[in-house]
Order: sequence, then structure tokens, then C-alpha cells
Amino acid sequence: MSRLLVIGCGGVAQVAISKICQDSDTFKEIMIASRTKAKCDDLKAKLEGQTATKIETAALDADKVEEVVALIESYKPQAVLNVALPYQDLTIMDACLATGVDYIDTANYEAEDTEDPEWRAIYEKRCQELGFTAYFDYSWQWAYKERFEKAGLTALLGSGFDPGVTSVFSAYALKHYFDEIHYIDILDCNGGDHGYPFATNFNPEINLREVSAPGSYWEDGKWVEVEAMSIKREYDFPQVGQKDMYLLHHEEIESLAKNIPGVKRIRFFMTFGQSYLTHMKCLENVGLLRTDAINFNGQEIVPIQFLKALLPDPASLGPRTVGKTNIGCIFTGVKDGVEKTIYIYNVCDHQECYKEVGSQAISYTTGVPAMIGTKLVMDGTWKQPGVFNLEELDPDPFMEALNKYGLPWQVVENPQMVD
Repeated sequence: MSRLLVIGCGGVAQVAISKICQDSDTFKEIMIASRTKAKCDDLKAKLEGQTATKIETAALDADKVEEVVALIESYKPQAVLNVALPYQDLTIMDACLATGVDYIDTANYEAEDTEDPEWRAIYEKRCQELGFTAYFDYSWQWAYKERFEKAGLTALLGSGFDPGVTSVFSAYALKHYFDEIHYIDILDCNGGDHGYPFATNFNPEINLREVSAPGSYWEDGKWVEVEAMSIKREYDFPQVGQKDMYLLHHEEIESLAKNIPGVKRIRFFMTFGQSYLTHMKCLENVGLLRTDAINFNGQEIVPIQFLKALLPDPASLGPRTVGKTNIGCIFTGVKDGVEKTIYIYNVCDHQECYKEVGSQAISYTTGVPAMIGTKLVMDGTWKQPGVFNLEELDPDPFMEALNKYGLPWQVVENPQMVD
């Protein structure tokens, strides 16, 4: 049996599903499930006739474990690919355990209600113990490790680009280029232009929460936290050019610090233009990035969710976005007693992505790895009991698949460094 349930039908999900349908040998049957079934039906209509994969659709509220369990029991998939919201990671993992199927996602768990007293108590304890204040972290999902092991099931966490491909780049560098990696700089550059005064390239609610939070990096065995956007560097990205980039907290730092032995420092940088930063600061100042509910005309609304409804849908940006992305990692470490530095990266063209799957490159660079990680679990290559981040598994099959499915990578020795 090679039957897959895909939960979610946003921009990333649509890319992942389109790529899944290019590999009908692995994915013979899929079901697309989302709260808005009409979106699933539209995608099914678009893909049918172009693929041998049999496609079904369903309505699903993934916030409710019982609904996810019922759908899994009815459809009987081999695995579930979660490309919904990170708020729903735990309910979907619970459903997979209850029904005995493997689990794959692209982003770690984040609480939707950050004012919930029970969650808040755990969060504040973690802030004190670990030293970073981001609302998202892996502890919630790593806690499922023993349950997935006992059930003989695989949970693959963060099979996007960053995290995901950057994690695999790290494992590949350690396996083939280094005896020990000491420094990792992850660089995420979007050189694209969508023509809007302000829009986000993926889910606005998740994106704006992420970039407005304090930045942090891992150094000498501990977290160092800094004010949001307070560390800026410039970098000349291959095929994109000179860009300003800012240090952010990002989830793969947490797992790489745990899984790459001997690492001394890990940083994550993302490029932003001044217009984006000005808009974001204004929205933050007037309270539109708030995540707690407020009363408006007798109705409770969450400001950042209201803002999401006003902004362009990231899935609609494809036809108007031009330019390229460059995402990769600079590694410095030791091989045979000699220090060396390499840069592994991918360049992706927004318009080429749109021609292939009707998406801009941000969704493409996340959706393709989601498909690859799912394929490697379902065909047995990465199938093993437990909860895993991608850098814990053999990187070679994933790296080969990146070249095959549209995300070719390059290795450069002695690259420009980030100070």
C-alpha cells in the first residue's frame, strides 16, 4: 500500500501535493484534507489528468483529534503529511499514534493561544532554563519520542527547507567534508519582488510572529538572545547579489545544537528590505501583531489573525513574483586536523517555480522537501521507530532527491564569510 493523507491545502501544501503527483510509483493514492474542502477540490481538478495518482478530498478540522482519527481510520493511509498550521502538530501526532500511521511535518509546534495559563507556565519555565523566549520549540514534539518508538512508528520533524534541507546540508557536510563542524551560519535570502507594498511569502500569522520575536543564536553551549533585528550583516549571494540580512531565532538551531557534536556556534540570518521592516514595525506599534484575543463590537478577534485576512494570500503571489532565492549554510570545521570552510546552497527562480507548479519559490522550496521526506519514510529508506529531525538520518538519499525533484545544490569551498 502507498496511500498518503495530506493535511493542509495552502501554498506549501499545493506544491508538495503537485510534486507528490509527479511520483505515482511511490504515491499511488492520496487524500487532501483541509478545513476548506473547496480548495482541495480545486487542486484535485487541476492535477487530475496529469498524474496516475488517485486523488480524494475531505473536509477536516485538524484542531480536533477525534476528527483526524476518524479520517485516518476511514481512509487508512500509510502516513500523514502535515502541511497545515504548526498549532496543529500535536493533535495530528496524537491521531497518528492512535491509528498507527507515520507522521511528517515541516515546522515545529507553536501554541496558538500564548496566553493559555497551562501553556504559559511551561513556556516561562523553559525560558528560564534554556534562555530563549521564542514561542516555538521542539520540546513538545521531542516528548513523543518514546511513544513513537514503542508504537514502531516514524515521526519526521521539519521536512521543509529551513528547517529541513539546511538540516540535511549539515549532516551531509559532516559526513563528507568534516571530522567536526564548529561553526554553522544558515543564510536565507529571498531576492524576489512581488510588487505589493507589503506581503508575506508564507503564512502571515506565522511569518510575522517569527520575525518580530527576539533573535537568538547558540554559542559555547548556551543560547544568546538579542533584540529583534538588532544584528545586521550584508552578504553577496550567488545569483542574487548584495543583500541586508538580520539574525533571527530559528528552530533548526535548537536541533542542530543537539545533534551536531562539537558545534561551537550556530546562527540564522534572513534577508529583509527596509520597506518590509518599516511596515512590520508600524503594524507591531499599533497592536496588529498581538496574538491575544480582544473584544471588538461584541466579538472576540485576534489582531494578527485579522491582519492575515487583510494581506495577500501567499499562494496568490506566484504569477507576479520575479527574482531568485538563495538558501544555504556556511560550515567551518576541521578535516584531518586542518580547518576548512564550505558553503552548500540552492538557488531557486520564482518564475521557473510558477511555470512548473503555479507557485512562487518560497512555497516551492518548502513543498519539495516535504514531498522528499515523505517519500523516504514511505519507501522505507528513512523508516525507523522514533521522533527524528532530518540531520539525524542518512543525508545522501535526500541530497540525491533534491537534484532530481527541482532543488539542485552546489558546494563552494572557501566562500565569503559572515563576520
